[in-house]
Amino acid sequence: MSKQGTETRGFQSEVKQLLHLMIHSLYSNKEIFLRELISNASDAADKLRFKALENPDLYAGDGELGVRIWVDKDAGTLTIADNGIGMTRDEVIENLGTIAKSGTKAFLESIGSDQAKDSQLIGQFGVGFYSSFIVADNVTVKTRAATAKENEAVMWESAGEGEYTLSDCDKATRGTEITLHLKDDEKEFLDDWRLRSIISKYSDHISLPVEVQTIDDESKDVKWEKVNKAQALWTRSRSEISDDEYKEFYKHLSHDFADPLIWGHNRVEGKQEYTSLLYIPSKAPWDMWNRDHKHGLKLYVQRVFIMDDAEQFMPNYLRFVKGLIDSNDLPLNVSREILQDSKVTQNLRNACTKRVLQLLEKLAKDDNEQYQQFWQEFGLVLKEGTGEDSTNRETIAKLLRFASTHNDSDTQTVSLESYINRMQEGQEKIYYITADSYNAANHSPHLELFRKKGIEVLLLSDRIDEWMMSNLTEFEGKSFQSVSKSDESIEKLADQESEEQKQAEKELEPFIERVKTVLGDKVKEVKLTHRLTDTPAIVTTSADEMTTQMAKLFAAAGQKVPDVKYTFEINPDHPLTQKAANTQDDSEFKEWAELLLDQALLAEKGSLNDPSQFIQRMNKLLVK
Repeated sequence: MSKQGTETRGFQSEVKQLLHLMIHSLYSNKEIFLRELISNASDAADKLRFKALENPDLYAGDGELGVRIWVDKDAGTLTIADNGIGMTRDEVIENLGTIAKSGTKAFLESIGSDQAKDSQLIGQFGVGFYSSFIVADNVTVKTRAATAKENEAVMWESAGEGEYTLSDCDKATRGTEITLHLKDDEKEFLDDWRLRSIISKYSDHISLPVEVQTIDDESKDVKWEKVNKAQALWTRSRSEISDDEYKEFYKHLSHDFADPLIWGHNRVEGKQEYTSLLYIPSKAPWDMWNRDHKHGLKLYVQRVFIMDDAEQFMPNYLRFVKGLIDSNDLPLNVSREILQDSKVTQNLRNACTKRVLQLLEKLAKDDNEQYQQFWQEFGLVLKEGTGEDSTNRETIAKLLRFASTHNDSDTQTVSLESYINRMQEGQEKIYYITADSYNAANHSPHLELFRKKGIEVLLLSDRIDEWMMSNLTEFEGKSFQSVSKSDESIEKLADQESEEQKQAEKELEPFIERVKTVLGDKVKEVKLTHRLTDTPAIVTTSADEMTTQMAKLFAAAGQKVPDVKYTFEINPDHPLTQKAANTQDDSEFKEWAELLLDQALLAEKGSLNDPSQFIQRMNKLLVK
């Protein structure tokens, strides 16, 4: 490795913004800087253990893996050192000078100056190192990669403003040593008791020993005293672990600043032996919809860290789950490729999926308010499971929540079980409507019959809903029915049996034939309907045809969309229908027929192919 001398480099602009947020938003919780630095040291030790599986020489010398902390009261410095994997010069630039995640800049701009929001979100970048600048006005990092020689170490220095300096240095041992030059009003962190209490509070669960230096006043002998339990939390019995310890371990794993909603800790013995500790976060990560979003599971084999982002153990629709799996059945040198095809992996994936769904069922049953918080953050992702996971589809369906005509609100609180409990006697199906927005769904003319009969309809307006409903065929023996599709059960609801009604329909037969002639192949069929009260006409699709919303999904994805042929259903009791039926002039009649169809298409699709023609036609008829 050649020497590269001293250079000064500018921070990536996102880092500058993040440092500003760190220093100004997290000040009320400033002691977390120590948790973050110890957590990073623990990760460095994990990575060294893993690399040493292939190259045991990396362990040579430098004693047992651990973290050491000491202060220099005269100089006003606090130092945190580990003997883990260390960093090369390029890794220092990558890890301490940039935030390598797509979309970071746009995200930082979008959160603006909402400080309450800032403090919740900063941890989601996994950049805990920068929290050093909450308490320090200058930070020095000395690091030597495990593969480097004593004179190939790197020193990084910064005051946390616009730039940092890199230089070569000597370091006797591998690993990283971070020295914080504390601000004048942060000298409390030089106090031995204060440091010990923070370590006990935040880092007790870390499997690495965290030692604090003590110097005998008389003999000046230096001693190192272990402060934490130094036993991997997931290896302890559940009864021994407090809720606070579980919460702190979650923050160590995820670098999230908020508490998790719920967690499950399980040890399985028998045919397969493994421990899982799985957490449901309370906030969605800002990059959950990014293609490069990382899954939140760590894999350990016999307590040795193997990999981050072990996506093989959790389906994509549960990508928000954080935690770890520690398996006794996988080889220590397991790779991602081997995991892909392993029967052990598949069994673990199935077990962990079931475990998470059970956690969510428990949350929904025990604490509806907290479940609603979960649904608001992760409901859209969970909906993906209806198509991805046919084995657990019924369980996922129980966890879904909807807006409906039962509640006058766009908040999604209605479960399918509660819908079924409210179904009317003789009601055969679960009725729903999909639309571009809640208001479009809630005010759709398709609902008029159902409101009149007091039948509840689910109002679906998320982009994924149409696709989701194509995968949900039934729930507890009741099939789903879109109210915008023609269906026998809807016809039965709308049937009018009076002789007077039948006579009126017979009289309108010539009108229907006349409309068919005028519209030609613009529609599949024209017929009278009794499902409307306030609207002159609607369009519907038949059961085997693509719905309007599905056609929009295809178009949005750049796919060729087949023409949707609608059935044009006309309300015989509406004044506009009667006005059109009484129009003798063929040219004017054509305008009425086209206008009624355009109105129905506008209500169904939210747009028209030629809106200006629609406006001209309407204006012409209004003037007449």
